[in-house]
Amino acid sequence: MPEPRLTLDAVEAIALGRGAFEPTPVEWRALEEAHRFLCEASARRQRIYGVTTGYGPLASTQVDPRQSAQLQQHLVAHLCTGVGEPLSAAQTRAMMLARLLSLVRGYSGVDPALVRRLLDWLDADVLPEVPARGSVGASGDLTPLAHLARALSGAGRVRLRGGAWMSSAAAHQALGWEPLRLQGKDAIALVNGTSATAGMAVLNATRARRALGISTLCVLLYAELLRGHREAFHPGFGELRRHPGQQRLHRWLWSLSADSGALLPWQAEGVRLPAMDADIAQRQPLPQDAYSLRCAPQALGAVLDVIEQHAEMVRIELDAVTDNPLLFVAEGQVLHGGNFFGQHLAFASDHLNNALIQMALYSERRIARVTDPSLNAGLPAFGQPHATGLHSGFMGAQVSATALVAELRAEAMPASIQSIPTNANNQDIVPMATLAARRAGTSLEHLYRILAIEAMVLAQAADWRGWASLSPASRACCAWVRERIAPLEQDRPLAEEIDALAEALADPEAVSALLAWLTD
Repeated sequence: MPEPRLTLDAVEAIALGRGAFEPTPVEWRALEEAHRFLCEASARRQRIYGVTTGYGPLASTQVDPRQSAQLQQHLVAHLCTGVGEPLSAAQTRAMMLARLLSLVRGYSGVDPALVRRLLDWLDADVLPEVPARGSVGASGDLTPLAHLARALSGAGRVRLRGGAWMSSAAAHQALGWEPLRLQGKDAIALVNGTSATAGMAVLNATRARRALGISTLCVLLYAELLRGHREAFHPGFGELRRHPGQQRLHRWLWSLSADSGALLPWQAEGVRLPAMDADIAQRQPLPQDAYSLRCAPQALGAVLDVIEQHAEMVRIELDAVTDNPLLFVAEGQVLHGGNFFGQHLAFASDHLNNALIQMALYSERRIARVTDPSLNAGLPAFGQPHATGLHSGFMGAQVSATALVAELRAEAMPASIQSIPTNANNQDIVPMATLAARRAGTSLEHLYRILAIEAMVLAQAADWRGWASLSPASRACCAWVRERIAPLEQDRPLAEEIDALAEALADPEAVSALLAWLTD
């Protein structure tokens, strides 16, 4: 399979306003040729769905090509029915970029001026108001993309360079631009595709991978604080169970723990039983640890495999052309079909969501054990060594982590099986892909808050134990947290600190040095 036009990390960087995109000369040429082909076919009065016909079950209506602009404008108007809070800035930019990546392939027939304007909007940081709810992901993401088309046409609201919402007409005037006049196949090619789902899925893919890396580093520190057995990380386990994610987790944890003085070392020659005065000797030290430590490579390894499967599905979708109909210029053909159907991303997003919920559960269980004085190998109760009882430490934060996991579980029903016929039974099956991707994004927000609580709890415990015997990676983690969060000497409100640390953990630049420890 050829390499994708952009990597997922590159798409995320552009979505965060930290990169740019420009079509190649070959792509510009393909755009021009497809647009010319469309104009010629329309002039011949060729039947082309959405260009010389009505939409959906009204495609039986034939429309004179002279009504092209009006037809496109009415498409946008009737689809601007989204509701709820708007997509985030990053999600909106990712959606716009995903649509560009599809259009520049040269199978959609849009006017190159539309592509140029989308590029200009990304460069100038003009973001339309796109309500998050209202798409079933069947004819692609019609509703959210229609709100983009509406703003490009000078209606609706936009944000300019992160400012307050303003009318699109005012933003155009401020930038010295004329709103676009969508005609031909411009509007249907813009709204008819999986780009809102794909854009969100890209951000989910990159953020999930970072969360997995952070969880791995937390496992190492957790194991050291509980004086766990390094043996559980031995790569030999992965060699006999050849799941790639598990094998990678064993390699990471085995390598990172090599210089730890806090873990119980593995003895290659084994451990002999001591001399015994009776047939049995009870209450001896456990030779292995609780599953949250011992099975961490297996648990997180399975999560990593799901993350990589999801990422591969997203990479394929980013390289796809997903509107309808499609123009095959070299063959002189117009093909009508269903590339806009978002089932692949729906399944992948639901699968990812399950893995994210499990990762959140693993983190919450580590928090629970480290804060529980009956299970935490002598650490202070709830991480508070100073006047414990007068001060409660991370007791409230641990409850919040539990509540977040419960909320994630309550929202765990797969979206991809929630098909409801719509559009006068023209869309008699729908994948609910947008909902699946949006929900995975929400799960990631909660997961990062739980990871932030865990990082604060573990750093507090490390302060009490002392950093000297910790592995270099764990010391680096503690230092990273301490640069942002002060030790909990006495009880204080932690809400704002949890959110701030969660944002830092999710930021690719902020955590790049930490994740650099995870190499093969």
